[in-house]
Amino acid sequence: SNRNSKNSVQDAFKARLAGSRFRILNEELYTNTSTNSYDKFKANPELFEQYHDGFRHQVESWPENPIHSTHLQLAYTSILLTPLDFGCGEAELAKDLSNIKRTQPKQNIHSFDLVSPNKFVTACDMSNVPLEDKSVDVCVFCLSLMGTNLADFIREAHRVLKNDGRVQIAEVRSRIEYIEKTEGTLDEFIGVLGKLGFECVRTDRTNTMFLLLELKKNGKNPSKKLEFSAKPCIYKRR
Repeated sequence: SNRNSKNSVQDAFKARLAGSRFRILNEELYTNTSTNSYDKFKANPELFEQYHDGFRHQVESWPENPIHSTHLQLAYTSILLTPLDFGCGEAELAKDLSNIKRTQPKQNIHSFDLVSPNKFVTACDMSNVPLEDKSVDVCVFCLSLMGTNLADFIREAHRVLKNDGRVQIAEVRSRIEYIEKTEGTLDEFIGVLGKLGFECVRTDRTNTMFLLLELKKNGKNPSKKLEFSAKPCIYKRR
């Protein structure tokens, strides 16, 4: 009995420690450039595992995980296409699509993140992915617009995307639509995307927590000088 009580206290302590580590890493990812984060995680790859352990725990409290909405759309639209998953985490999208694409084993599914935890993921800085210009059909950002240099990610998506390609964004609504010291609106966000070479062709706000956007190229070259960041998604201690 004492041993069980001691174990449960230790487990609770470990869970608290893991939770606080996740919150610290999460805040760092939102408040640093992707290059700084890449350098840090490259030097300390165990941080990636700690972050995703905490993220999985966080997702358990959500009504749904937006990656499933994105997957659902892509499962049908991407069977013959080449998708690129920016900030793919553990590459759930690649795993799902590779199951569907077994009849087309040569089809490429590109998955990029700060660390490579498995065979599907290539480690790199999201603002500089190792792909040719106009080489992919779909770019996905599922909860991965993290960091202070978001414009670099959108410009990079524009570079690697074919002219008739699409961008799928799934993001926490409160990061885009918020009222605080400065007001953020979806219209402003779409306006910024316009200056970065994209127009919004579909918006889904049916979920109270998450926003889904589909973009296509608008025929303009992205502004090279424009910079923007969304409101950080900082998780509170539960």
